[in-house]
Amino acid sequence: MTLTFGILDQSIVFPGQTAAEALGNTVKLAQQAEALGYERFWVAEHHDSPVTAGSSPEVLIAYLLANTSSIRIGSGGVMLQHYSPYKVAENFNVLASLAPGRVELGIGRAPGGLPRSTKALQKGIAETATLEEKLTELEQFLHGKTGEDHPLAGLEASPMPLQPAEVYLLGTSISSAKLAAERGYPYAFALFINNDPETASKALDLYRSTFNAKHGRKPKAILALSVIASDTDEEANEIAGQMKSVRVTLASGKTVNVGSLAQAEEFARQAGESFTVEEREADITRGTKETIRKRLLEIKEQYGVDEFIFTTIIPDFAKRVRSFELLKEAFQGELV
Repeated sequence: MTLTFGILDQSIVFPGQTAAEALGNTVKLAQQAEALGYERFWVAEHHDSPVTAGSSPEVLIAYLLANTSSIRIGSGGVMLQHYSPYKVAENFNVLASLAPGRVELGIGRAPGGLPRSTKALQKGIAETATLEEKLTELEQFLHGKTGEDHPLAGLEASPMPLQPAEVYLLGTSISSAKLAAERGYPYAFALFINNDPETASKALDLYRSTFNAKHGRKPKAILALSVIASDTDEEANEIAGQMKSVRVTLASGKTVNVGSLAQAEEFARQAGESFTVEEREADITRGTKETIRKRLLEIKEQYGVDEFIFTTIIPDFAKRVRSFELLKEAFQGELV
């Protein structure tokens, strides 16, 4: 049995911390992940939030690449709906030229912030395009010049790297799985955001069964989990018990996951819609390394995956590092 482990870090600014300290911990955690032998380290994109410092993943990725030597560094993910595919391709072509074979471009479908940050990010954009259209352009720009059928024929997102960043699609729904399969992209399902087992199973099954194997690609599914490993089950349960999952549903039917009831209310206020809120205990795989090992093996069989990426939200940085150490110890000799 072989498994692949990665880490998703959200650069959370915990109470009593500064944003600079949170980003410094992200750098230290990436270095620790490399030392422990994790396959990849991804950083998130969040806007207009005092509790997250990672608003510019491409900038943070550059710094992480410069402060590590072998681990793959990527975005989890860039919110392409806000940006020019050409500029995203330029950013990641520069990164891939600086660190060949180490850069991964995860694309997210969520807004990554409140409605006012979405308005600010998209201010001045003259043309609108669907995510599918933007993905098509992005893929063109990552691999060469635009064709004769493009309005800007011959345009190149220089520099062109020898090994372009690999595109991953991130999602929490069946529709995102369908899009990843159609595009022939690796797909990461965020179970820590949408912990509905039925949706996750259907999404992953659809992804594998309808995957477009263009260019000889094979389906590659990653499950993103929230995990807290501790030396005792009691400590893990105590840490996890402090965390809540909040989902706001607007009158228009749009649903968004946020970090607190206050954020849910603010999101709805900015959107100008009535709303309902569901608060529940966060779905976190927790316990000692023995407990975690047993549960991860069950999840592996349940969803048919052998790649995981973990997010671990523990305010105490030493305990966060310890959690990732215990995860590796739980599968010593079985990871690739």
